Amino acid sequence: MQDLVLEQLESIGGGYELIPCDPELADTAAFCETYGYSVEASANAIVVVGKADPPVFVMCLVLAHTRLDVNKVVRKKLGTKKASFASADQTIDATGMQIGGVTPFGTTTPLRLWIDSRVMECDKVIVGGGSRDRKLLVPPATLALHPEVEVVEDLAKLPPTEG
Repeated sequence: MQDLVLEQLESIGGGYELIPCDPELADTAAFCETYGYSVEASANAIVVVGKADPPVFVMCLVLAHTRLDVNKVVRKKLGTKKASFASADQTIDATGMQIGGVTPFGTTTPLRLWIDSRVMECDKVIVGGGSRDRKLLVPPATLALHPEVEVVEDLAKLPPTEG
C-alpha cells in the first residue's frame, strides 16, 4: 500500500515529507502529543458511506480539532437518505489502509475527496501516510492535486467554544 501512496504523490507532482511514527501512536491525538505537531494542523481522512444500493463512498478530510458533518453536509452532497462513518472493515476495503494510516493518496479504490476549506488555510498539514507507521506532511497545494478533489465550505463543524 505504501508504494501506491508514494507513486500517486510522485505522479501528480505533489510535495510531501514522510514522517515516521510508532504504529501504536498513529491515532491523531497520540501522534500529535508524542511528536509535537499541532492538532489544528493535523487532518483526519475519514471514509463515509451513503446508504444506497449500491452504497456510495467518499473520503472526507477535516482538521482533527473539528467534527465532520456527516448527517447534514455529507449526506446531502451524497444524495442519500442516510450516511455514516465507514466501519474499519469498509475503510480497509475501500482504501487498502487501516484507520490511523488512511490518506487520500494511493487508495485501492478511486474515491472522491472532499476537503473542508479550513484544511486549505494551513501552511502544511499532517495526514495519514498509507499505513500506521508513517504520516505525510503536505502543503494544501498537494491535496488540491488529487484527481477527485472538491473543497467544501463547512464540511466540518468547529468545536463549541469553552466559556
